[in-house]
Amino acid sequence: MTAASHARSFDTAAALYAANRPSYPPALLDAVEELSGRPLAGARTADVGAGTGLLTALLAARGARVVAVEPGGGMAAEFRRALPGVPVVRGDGDRLPLASGRFDLVTYAQAWHWTDPGRSVPEALRVLRPGGTLAVLRNDSDESVGWIAGQAARVRRFFGVGQEAVEAARARALPSGPGFTRRQVRWSRRVPLETHLANLASHSDFLVIGEEAAGAFLAGERDRMDALFPGGTVEEAYVATLCLTLR
Repeated sequence: MTAASHARSFDTAAALYAANRPSYPPALLDAVEELSGRPLAGARTADVGAGTGLLTALLAARGARVVAVEPGGGMAAEFRRALPGVPVVRGDGDRLPLASGRFDLVTYAQAWHWTDPGRSVPEALRVLRPGGTLAVLRNDSDESVGWIAGQAARVRRFFGVGQEAVEAARARALPSGPGFTRRQVRWSRRVPLETHLANLASHSDFLVIGEEAAGAFLAGERDRMDALFPGGTVEEAYVATLCLTLR
């Protein structure tokens, strides 16, 4: 499967994504304000690769004036259903359909790895005003927690992913280089077991292999999680990361 087919897979599972993916901890948005040197309230913001609007909703709740950019039709439709008052335009981070020098803040949440940084960084800088901020956020499961590390290892074995590929994916997930500041926040959420499994199922690797193959793996995880969490509530632990630079 190509990267493009993985990216397109979310359009068939937008509702699954919206209902089960984790949002972002308030401390990470606090860090955006601190490191950018301005409040989110009133900030002209482009949320790129907005998906179903998980980050967009948080930005809007803090008073940011948000325009969302989303390439997928299914995801954009789910976004409009969830956030009818926020404009969303079709486009991607390598070719932003936005005017130059108009934005205080450009954000990416769980979407940077779908871009070509050689194009997406100049595009973000193009639409930012002088002094504006590019902020890239993502959640990663906290593999310092034993059961999470075990599940991640099983997922990698299932897909035949080696350590070299894992490291390459991690390198693509966030921007790096001179001028970028990084901040991390550890947090957790307590969810029903079915939400945990649906969150896992909403990742592109599972979406592209088909329901039968994905279902077989998830059935095994259900049995393991039942034994680990007999009350039916799973505490998912995350490391949320912010990478930020100023124009």
